[in-house]
Amino acid sequence: MRRAARPLHTIRLLVLDVDGVMTDGRLHYGARGEVLKVFNVLDGHGIREARRAGVDIAVISGRRSAAVSRRCRELGIRHLYQGVGDKLAVLEALCARLDVTLGECAAVGDDAPDAPLLRAVGHAFAVPEGHASARRAAHRVTRLHGGHGAVREVCDLLVAARTRRR
Repeated sequence: MRRAARPLHTIRLLVLDVDGVMTDGRLHYGARGEVLKVFNVLDGHGIREARRAGVDIAVISGRRSAAVSRRCRELGIRHLYQGVGDKLAVLEALCARLDVTLGECAAVGDDAPDAPLLRAVGHAFAVPEGHASARRAAHRVTRLHGGHGAVREVCDLLVAARTRRR
């Protein structure tokens, strides 16, 4: 049986996947073979607002990308892990380092590699176009799509929940 979602005001760490969550999941290859990614500025503002409200942000991705490194630097995201095969193991190590429980984490994912992490956190989100395994593992499915405001939607929920608790 699926455990209940933790209240959003208890979330201290938001974990984001990249492809399909922070982007629309498409990979664009340039003439020199570089991978180009498109990020949504609304998501970026949401991440900044969540950080201001006291929610730490981590990005855990199965792929490596210089564009992701740059975007995370721009947004002040200190916890970036790329080329990760076992996302849950990375999150568990990060939680131990930050003294945060898995129950105090929220996560947004879109595919099967995200499902174990989504099942482990206190509040899990999937994007609507995500794989069925991610949607089943999530407590909620965002209204907005990956790369089109899904991250902002989640950040707005977290900020609103913290604001109501003050």
